[in-house]
Amino acid sequence: MPIPERPVLVAPDSFKGTFSAAQVAGAIGRGIERAGLMPPDLCPVADGGEGTLDALLPQLGGELLAVTVKGPLGSEVKTGFGLVEDGGTAIVEMAMASGLGLMPEQDAWNASTYGTGQLICAAVDAGAQVIVLGVGGSATTDGGAGAIAAIEEHGGLRGARIVVLTDVRTPFERAPAVFAPQKGADAAMVERLEARLDALAAELPRDPRGVPLTGAAGGLSGGLWAAFGAELEHGAPFILEALDFDARMRAARAVVTGEGKLDEQTLEGKLVGEIGTRTRQAGVPLHAIVGTDRLDPFGKRIIDLQVVQEATDLDEIAAAGETLGRALADGSA
Repeated sequence: MPIPERPVLVAPDSFKGTFSAAQVAGAIGRGIERAGLMPPDLCPVADGGEGTLDALLPQLGGELLAVTVKGPLGSEVKTGFGLVEDGGTAIVEMAMASGLGLMPEQDAWNASTYGTGQLICAAVDAGAQVIVLGVGGSATTDGGAGAIAAIEEHGGLRGARIVVLTDVRTPFERAPAVFAPQKGADAAMVERLEARLDALAAELPRDPRGVPLTGAAGGLSGGLWAAFGAELEHGAPFILEALDFDARMRAARAVVTGEGKLDEQTLEGKLVGEIGTRTRQAGVPLHAIVGTDRLDPFGKRIIDLQVVQEATDLDEIAAAGETLGRALADGSA
């Protein structure tokens, strides 16, 4: 009896600021099919930052609810959140309410997470008992003070719990030094932000300083952990498990991943590195299509990354997918 053909699993992250993970996966998939292989298993992924909602909502099945909240500087923002698992779980991206992309100009001091708190409250009002909060792409360094205020004004979480997804281990007190310069803060502003976070930490029900993962999104993760007992999770493993990645990987002949920039950070808890660890352990070949390849050969060997191609637009990504598909078909990859 002939062995059934197995699909290629296509599991890219977004090319941040350029293409969503779903766009990248679709382009790679089109190329693989043009090469004559069976339709691939498309599994766009995320690490808890921007793109988390897009990655989880279609895969888990759910609905998108619209809501208007305050942006990072107080202007109204029309945004939304996802509801899955019959409405019991909400998926919220803080970047959709308090993200750097919503800032007309950088303002590390005044940017607030209040709108993120409003999104969380809207999810509670919709009946969610678990709020999965992705915290990448923030404009803020307020330690979650704005979100805490919004939730308290709303009357609390009413029994719901928050699960924060992050891809950084930075503790609360280090958030200004590590992240605020990316948000327009100079050295003097970093010192002011550090003093403000120290003052906030002293007022919270428990102290987030020194606790890993509490510095994400300018301390939002730590503020929610301290004020409401939020659970802090590494985003990449959480999302891969939610998407049943391991079972889909084992059913595949190969995995194709991708991201905007492949470099040393890829191996430090980023999504593609997490995928590489899993494929290596399972003995499934791993290939990548990326915007820029800056990872040296030794780094590639660490995760058994085999073929890496660069592509800068969706047509090039599809062409790279076709090239890889032909190599898979003739056994040269």
